[in-house]
Amino acid sequence: MTLNIIPPRSVALETGVEMVREDLVEYLRGRGEIPAHVDVVISGAADQLDATREALVGNYLVALLVIYLLLVAIFSHWGYPLLIMTSIPLGIAGGIVGLALLNGIGGLLPWLGVPAIVQPFDMISMLGFLILMGTVVNNPILVVHRAVQNVQQQGMDALAAVTEAVEVRLRPIAMTTITTLAGLAPLVLIPGAGTELYRGVGAIVMFGILGAALVTLTVLPALTVWVLQLRERTGSHPA
Repeated sequence: MTLNIIPPRSVALETGVEMVREDLVEYLRGRGEIPAHVDVVISGAADQLDATREALVGNYLVALLVIYLLLVAIFSHWGYPLLIMTSIPLGIAGGIVGLALLNGIGGLLPWLGVPAIVQPFDMISMLGFLILMGTVVNNPILVVHRAVQNVQQQGMDALAAVTEAVEVRLRPIAMTTITTLAGLAPLVLIPGAGTELYRGVGAIVMFGILGAALVTLTVLPALTVWVLQLRERTGSHPA
């Protein structure tokens, strides 16, 4: 027996598959309406969803490798790119936290007479992490590259080099961050037709970039000072 289920446009495919699996199949099995010896297989678009999830994991690994090799080519060094790439997991964490905050605040909107905003963590939303990987490293590149230049060319000590780098690069970091947030804000914060599909991508990228900007101005400078001081103590100099 084959039963075709087509979820409405407002329900993401991954959410629909999960609803069928838990709210329908498990519910019927729990009530004994589906005997234990009867197999239920969810296929069709659900199979494609599983294949897409597996391919997406591979794409994450390839994206990380490409970003690292590109940074190695830019810096002509194997270590500094690792310092820059520390912003990627922190940016991803910011995107996840931002999506949770969006759902938390969006669930309170009906109290104000506004339709609720509920954004599931679906496959389309996960594409935002691929976009985030390539964008959160832009600001750290500015700070680390300037700090390394200050040490190599100006002969500054580590703390002075990083402090000057943050002061000089603060304006471009603020400009790129604010313009990106302003561009994504309507997609994330204003409900409307069609926004349900891509709101998750916008939320992850927007909050991820915001979190990465805070990391670039706080955690990354501290790590950069520590790495440069360590290199000074060991007597090694970057290539």
